[in-house]
Amino acid sequence: MPAPHFRRSGAPHGEPPKTSGAHPRPAGRARRRGRLGAGLAAAALVLAAGCGGGGADDGKITLTVDTFSTFGYEELFKQYEAQHPNIRIKHRNVVQLDDYLPRLEKWIAAGRGAGDVVAIEEGILTKFMAQPDRFVNLLDHGAGSLQGNFLDWKWRQALTPDGRYLVGLGTDVGGLAMCYRTDLFAKAGLPTDREKVGELWPTWDAYIATGQRFAAKVKDAKFVDGAVNLYNSMLAQQASQTVGHTYFDPSGKLVAAGNPAVKTAWDTTLKIQRSGLSAGLKSFEPSWGTGLKEARFATIACPSWMLGVIKENAGAAAAGKWDVAAIPGGSGSRGGSFLAVPRGSEHPREAAELAKFLTSPQSQIAAFKARNNLPSSPQALDDPAVKSFRNEYFNNAPVGEIYAGGAKALKPLYLGEDTNPVNQRFEDALLAVEQDKLTPDAAWTKALADAEREAR
Repeated sequence: MPAPHFRRSGAPHGEPPKTSGAHPRPAGRARRRGRLGAGLAAAALVLAAGCGGGGADDGKITLTVDTFSTFGYEELFKQYEAQHPNIRIKHRNVVQLDDYLPRLEKWIAAGRGAGDVVAIEEGILTKFMAQPDRFVNLLDHGAGSLQGNFLDWKWRQALTPDGRYLVGLGTDVGGLAMCYRTDLFAKAGLPTDREKVGELWPTWDAYIATGQRFAAKVKDAKFVDGAVNLYNSMLAQQASQTVGHTYFDPSGKLVAAGNPAVKTAWDTTLKIQRSGLSAGLKSFEPSWGTGLKEARFATIACPSWMLGVIKENAGAAAAGKWDVAAIPGGSGSRGGSFLAVPRGSEHPREAAELAKFLTSPQSQIAAFKARNNLPSSPQALDDPAVKSFRNEYFNNAPVGEIYAGGAKALKPLYLGEDTNPVNQRFEDALLAVEQDKLTPDAAWTKALADAEREAR
């Protein structure tokens, strides 16, 4: 789940973000869910717990799994416990990736406190790859034989350059589309059929033109949710299609100022802002979740993991009113995560087996059907259960065909160690423009200066 803030971040909420079942993830990834209140409660639980793993009086081994947003593992946990009577799974989930990451970093640095299995969002993986010995080498637990279960680039992302240390196993990958409210489109006199909607906007300029048609007819809703999600999606798209990196090049050098992918995403986002099409909402904030619930905007860029977030926050009343169309400018890779076993786990062997189970092709298929997290397994992507899967909530959209169809062609993004904090500075600057606190030029200058400080 989650993405560069494109990272998949935590879930939003209507009344804020929702937590999925036992957890939420943003971000849904939104891997996503649960309302904000639930998320905060979960966060409090995490802090109170303070550590993972451990035994139990009944002789069972308790494995703690830390995730953010939504991974769709609830039923898989039950299945694993049924197949392994000596294992009890404790799931700790935090809705917001921004809340999850600092705690995870602290736990990993301290060598204690983290779960036995932890979700690692792609934006933070690079930092952890610089200290692989803080995690269990999954190659020591037979993971090497599973390489063929993952897209090659996904496998290599969590493998040290010398090929001797595997930090994590891939869960999902990105993939981009545009979700839209059919009822609001009908109100604006726009087509509602997903194929015809996709034809409205082959480019971002055409998307803006469509938004202007929408704004001329609909006065009680905006065309797009806000700058943050849009920018992150465009940045991932532009970088995927061009240089393959965002703020940092593969040498680790900060290149935000000179990367055309960053500037193009920035300029296009501002163009949409200046067109008056944005609801001005920040992704995964409570107001954003409320916007989903109250239909305050008609479109939202949606990686596959975002579908679960939308459903959780828009609620049952919006069932059948959302649909999924092609995104302007073509797809790209946004988001994706891994499961790893921290070195501090008291049960590394059992934890590694659980991580292998949760990332198996069959489990990835189950997670896709539960939360639409796009598999990183080629076998799962080719499976008819994924390719033919339709999402009833999204007007029965063929999401398997939409997302899985081009997944094997996705190109990975290089994300530097400080991608997340740098990206946050760009998000803040865009919001400052949206709130008339900075001019576009001043915001760009500030974003670059702040990025320099974060990268030191």
